[in-house]
Amino acid sequence: MSQSAALLVIDVQESFRHRPYFREEGLAAYLERQQALIDGAKAAGVPVIQVFHVEDTGPFSEETGFVRAMEPLKIEPNAVFRKRRHSALVGSGLDVWLTRNNIGKILVSGIRTEQCCETTTRHASDLGYSVEYVGEATLTFPMTDAAGTEWSAETIRARTELVLAGRFARIVTVMEALAGLTRKAAA
Repeated sequence: MSQSAALLVIDVQESFRHRPYFREEGLAAYLERQQALIDGAKAAGVPVIQVFHVEDTGPFSEETGFVRAMEPLKIEPNAVFRKRRHSALVGSGLDVWLTRNNIGKILVSGIRTEQCCETTTRHASDLGYSVEYVGEATLTFPMTDAAGTEWSAETIRARTELVLAGRFARIVTVMEALAGLTRKAAA
């Protein structure tokens, strides 16, 4: 039995440009991969779901005007949800939408790799969804641990893919994700 799929584009919003940890390095390549995934999903007839993180104050506040798609991303979502937690499935209504639309498989992409993308992946898996984690269509920023060691964005992504692989998700590239969607659309 085939499952309907949906692409989640999590927190790809201008808010991040206004955080002190934001860095441009890797951004252009990430946005190119994210756009290819969005365009491919649309071409395959797969719904694209945009999720925004919102907070009461700061750059994630609706009043700032930064809670909008990160430029130059072009996205015409089938549905938009706002969340206040790390998982896009908590309190946003996304879970209800997925159920109503008979979605059994989700593709996870967005910002930040190890935070909202990873958390949503784990949560979705625990709820019984088939999950494909499109690591190259996620973005994060270097982080410094308590010992003062800086972890690169590449290391964080590799760690995230390691802990999710085979347990919570199938790790795929953009090309692999799109090939799977194209096969499903042709069937």
